[in-house]
Amino acid sequence: MGVPYAIVKGKARLGTLVHKKTSSVAALTEVSSADEAELAKLVSTVNANFIEKYEDSRRHWGGGIMGSKANDKKARKQKLLDEPSNEARK
Repeated sequence: MGVPYAIVKGKARLGTLVHKKTSSVAALTEVSSADEAELAKLVSTVNANFIEKYEDSRRHWGGGIMGSKANDKKARKQKLLDEPSNEARK
């Protein structure tokens, strides 16, 4: 798709762009010729920090670390599954 995007920390920071108190989303449709160079610099920074790093973050395997309560619960469930049922004992 090739649409540059950026995640901005806090709605207040994005609000300064549109001269409001807060803003959750902003889309730039027109840019004055005087600001095109600065926008190009901003777009290249955004591409480097978000779009190009997307593949790396998508491939990263994270999580999977469970706490002691979750591990205990999982062990109890596994023990019940491994145990022969009461009907098989009769």
